[in-house]
Amino acid sequence: MRNVKLSKLWDSLRSSYWFLPGLMAVAGMVLAFGMLALDQSETIKTGELGWIYAGGPEGARGLLSAVASSMVTVAATSFSITIVALQLAASNFGPRLLRNFMQDTGNQIVLGTFIATFLYCLLVLRTIYGEDYNLFVPQLSVTMGIALAIASIGVLIYFIHHASTIIQASHVIAGVADELDDAIDRLFPEEMGKAKGEQHPVISPIPKDFDVQVSLIRSTHTGYLQVIDDQSLLKLACKYNLLFRLMAQPGEFIAKGDCLVLLYPKKQVNPKTIHTINQAFLLGKERTEQQDIEFPINQLVEIALRALSPGINDPFTAIRCIDRLSAGLSRLAGRPLPSAYRYDNHHQLRVIAEPIAFKQLVGMAFTQIRHYGKSDVAVMLRLLKAIAQIASHTHRPQDRLALEQQAEMILHGSREGLSQPRDQQMVEDLYHQVVETWRT
Repeated sequence: MRNVKLSKLWDSLRSSYWFLPGLMAVAGMVLAFGMLALDQSETIKTGELGWIYAGGPEGARGLLSAVASSMVTVAATSFSITIVALQLAASNFGPRLLRNFMQDTGNQIVLGTFIATFLYCLLVLRTIYGEDYNLFVPQLSVTMGIALAIASIGVLIYFIHHASTIIQASHVIAGVADELDDAIDRLFPEEMGKAKGEQHPVISPIPKDFDVQVSLIRSTHTGYLQVIDDQSLLKLACKYNLLFRLMAQPGEFIAKGDCLVLLYPKKQVNPKTIHTINQAFLLGKERTEQQDIEFPINQLVEIALRALSPGINDPFTAIRCIDRLSAGLSRLAGRPLPSAYRYDNHHQLRVIAEPIAFKQLVGMAFTQIRHYGKSDVAVMLRLLKAIAQIASHTHRPQDRLALEQQAEMILHGSREGLSQPRDQQMVEDLYHQVVETWRT
């Protein structure tokens, strides 16, 4: 089982602009010392290699100086362009999308390449003196500097293309949709059955005195609940013969003093147990998609709502978001929902964690778009088509009922928002087609 704390640490490192460029800068320094050591060892006869740099020390110094100074300039320019792209993303798609741009590996590699090339040239340059002082020229090191400069030109060309691509609405929406698919695959896997040869466990009931003998374990910190280390809770419950009912879900904002879990029996409560439980609930300054499937859905909804605002008035972007939401919910509708009950190896009930309901996700995906897009006939029609698409993948009656309720609200909303009778009739005709498809 993957350590959730390491996973959270890795997620925060991926969202930083210092980790990968820092690693590449260290790699550039190591490469410089390695190439200089190879030059000094004279294990390679450079005179027999026609492509090795063969100039004097003054030429080598001028060459490396030009590369180093240009790398600093290009790195500063690329960083400025990245900041402008982040500002555009925050204004057009919402500030919560900044995290997606911060996780973009391409920008981090570009910045790291320029910095690593600069440091490499700087370290090699310090070993080359004038012709009257030292005739040693690290020819292999200078040649590697030329190769890094050529590679940096290729990276610059890539960056120009990449910077103009990542701010396009289609690219942003597709990236968030991929995160939604990954969250569905991670939190709702297709195969949730038992291992081969495993017998059906004997279900242990909830103790009759659970409501009387429970103790509220409250949070000692404030922030958004990013990850719950359920394995740590399960180990703690097995060790002290406890039963937990989780009262918070990933994505919720937890204030200091809010209830995290109900612990049974309350006689087992002590400061060490309270500290261990709080350590299993990892809080942060912002939401993440690690265990929070609502977060990518909210991001797509936010993009759609900004597109539907009077200042932008871009229903086509909103329709793209609806298409991605329908694809994600269709994927989820065919997955089995996890059980709320977690057992140990002896089939003893240890943790109760209610999973998020499909109805809640459907409402989260379509309610606000339906409200703010009710005056646009294209948006309302696409919402009904999305409902129909999701319904074709559902197999649970309660999920279909949630979709039927959304379709009815879309119909009523169109009657309020659409001023033209023909537009209203188009929505109503499509609604009846969708309903007839369900009944057949």
